[in-house]
Amino acid sequence: MSDQYDEKEMKKRDEKREEKSHDEKSYDEKYRRDPLGTVIWAAILIWAGIAFLLDNFHYWDGWQSYLSRLPGLSVLRLEAWSMVLLGAAFILIAEVIIRLVTPTYRRPVLGTIIFAVVLFGVALGDAISWNIIWPLILIVIGISILLGGFRRRPGS
Repeated sequence: MSDQYDEKEMKKRDEKREEKSHDEKSYDEKYRRDPLGTVIWAAILIWAGIAFLLDNFHYWDGWQSYLSRLPGLSVLRLEAWSMVLLGAAFILIAEVIIRLVTPTYRRPVLGTIIFAVVLFGVALGDAISWNIIWPLILIVIGISILLGGFRRRPGS
């Protein structure tokens, strides 16, 4: 009886291994299924290059003098690194929106949302207090959960 049990267990393990090997995707297959992640990170790198190039041409200095005349925005510092982080945060938010709207690219987005909000917070530094950032994080998480609820099909 023990031999029959061992044979059945071995047979089940072999079947699971075969199923698993068929289900596993190679790197190329995963890329073809989700090229959005690659496009997003390429966009972040391109934005970083543009931001540093604009900094070399003193472009941000002109915007800094303009913003210093506006009430409430005089605290905002436009430096290359903060602009890179701010742009990366906007690009990540665009990724979240695309993932929520397009069924082909749907993936969990909560981590991306939190990362984008942290980038916003670091980029804006002293301009916006964390007393404002934390409630915004809660609002964004709530909206993400709400959109996830709408996205699910009834009965699933």
